[in-house]
Amino acid sequence: MKDVIIIGSGPGGMTAALYASRSDLSVLVIERGAPGGQLMNTADVENYPGVGLVTGPDLAMSMYENSSNFGAEHAYGNVISIEDHGAVKKVICDDATYEAKAVIIASGSDHRKIGIPGEEEYSGRGVSYCAVCDGAFFKDRHLVVIGGGDSAVEEGLYLTQFASRVTIVHRRDELRAQKILQERAFKNEKIDFQWNKVPVAIEGDDVKVQSVQLKDTQTGEVENFLADGVFIYIGLDPLTEFAKDLSITNEEGWIQTNNHMETRLPGIYAIGDVRDTVLRQIATAVGDGSIAGQEVYKYITSLED
Repeated sequence: MKDVIIIGSGPGGMTAALYASRSDLSVLVIERGAPGGQLMNTADVENYPGVGLVTGPDLAMSMYENSSNFGAEHAYGNVISIEDHGAVKKVICDDATYEAKAVIIASGSDHRKIGIPGEEEYSGRGVSYCAVCDGAFFKDRHLVVIGGGDSAVEEGLYLTQFASRVTIVHRRDELRAQKILQERAFKNEKIDFQWNKVPVAIEGDDVKVQSVQLKDTQTGEVENFLADGVFIYIGLDPLTEFAKDLSITNEEGWIQTNNHMETRLPGIYAIGDVRDTVLRQIATAVGDGSIAGQEVYKYITSLED
């Protein structure tokens, strides 16, 4: 029996572990991969206060080491469900079951799939959702980036250090990314744009990607656009399937909380990218984690009164 179980080890989860363990609570962090969450898929971080320019994996490792300073333990596992038994919460994984007085859900989100022909077939063979992971495999190749937000533009810029050309495909006629990112993209000689276009199929030779079928959103015309790889950044989906029976999510799967990071169930909290919130950044996840780490201490103390 632990005081608190934290599901997920991204920036929010690691911060919650730091705050909770520093309050002398027994903490178990359950993670399904390397600590860091989306940080592990981020090339450069330049908007985290006090750090300056740093790679995502380097920042993740620093946070991980700091989060363990006060005794937080870590276990690997894939969480299947959570059972709320009042003063006891059960976290059921595919190979073990853990118990705690409180649970903090910091499971984050995953890149949204388009759902077009060829996307799944060529995943890992030219279709990717992680420029940091796969960019180096496309040296001197022509790449397509799908999306118009911060992630699409940031990762498109990152890919230019490998690719001969990067084409950003966006369904509108202007980007949604921050202005500073747009300016960098427009100035980069390796980046061009396909405006008012959406992908409708990804095609290849059964071994690797060769082209993308792009549909004009205004005329309906479809063209075959040659490309060696497709990187997709069209949004995020919450990783909350294990919490569906708790009735703490909205229709899209995001977990709803108050300003104390509390869900509607006492002793169950949610933080970071998994929350129904207006901004999903490292800084906001860290803020959420610090609040939850303090609030869970208050909650557990109240159980002992």
